[in-house]
Amino acid sequence: MWRLLHTPAARGAFNMALDEALMTYARDTASWVLRVYTWSVPTLSLGRNQTARGGYDLRALGERGIDVVRRPTGGRAILHDREITYAVAAPIEDAGDLRESYVRINRLLLAGLRLMGIGAVDIAGDADRRGREQPGLLPCFHFPSMGEITLDGRKLVGSAQWRCDGALLQHGSILVDDDQMQLASLLTQEQTPMPRPATLRQALGDVPTDREMADTLFAAVRNEEEPCAIELDGDASRGLVERANALQAHYLDDGWTWRR
Repeated sequence: MWRLLHTPAARGAFNMALDEALMTYARDTASWVLRVYTWSVPTLSLGRNQTARGGYDLRALGERGIDVVRRPTGGRAILHDREITYAVAAPIEDAGDLRESYVRINRLLLAGLRLMGIGAVDIAGDADRRGREQPGLLPCFHFPSMGEITLDGRKLVGSAQWRCDGALLQHGSILVDDDQMQLASLLTQEQTPMPRPATLRQALGDVPTDREMADTLFAAVRNEEEPCAIELDGDASRGLVERANALQAHYLDDGWTWRR
């Protein structure tokens, strides 16, 4: 059973808390949930196990009005501003292993992007794994990792997955415009120049709204997975928001954000 959810723009801590709340909902209801959302202020998100403490210029972040949050999932840093974020939560017993679930979710993302008229998207293979094992502060969009979605060989969608207590969460960023290059100027030490990632504007000549992206990805779910998939009703959405409000303090805690 699939459920669909489009939510208004919110700050980083609430977005991460709501994604985590979706895991409980998915496990308790044996549902797959696709959420599409944006961020109300520019936000730097850090991967769960990424080394970041001392690596970013906190003054520069403050002067530019950029929030910082650490994700529950792994991966590397992303600047959430001119992009659209997706999240999928599912019960592990119905998802298979890590690779199987990535393949299933990426198939939906590819289907949605192609519905939008982007025909040249593909999945990165072994030859595109440069930088995946390199430690440090390389941003998410520096290189595509195996299994991620690319456009003409450049990364378009960055994704990461976390599994806990019988549920998984995979979420990721679909770039509308290229502002990931800003990340280098937020570091305390100079890093290798970042190759330019792909963007929806480059692919389409225009950019969809988050509602348009949600509708397209929801159509992909109905085409590929469940024709009768429906958007979550008000009662379910309210319950998720209540749980997210309870979880939000964790993502506001500097002890979590700068834990390493």
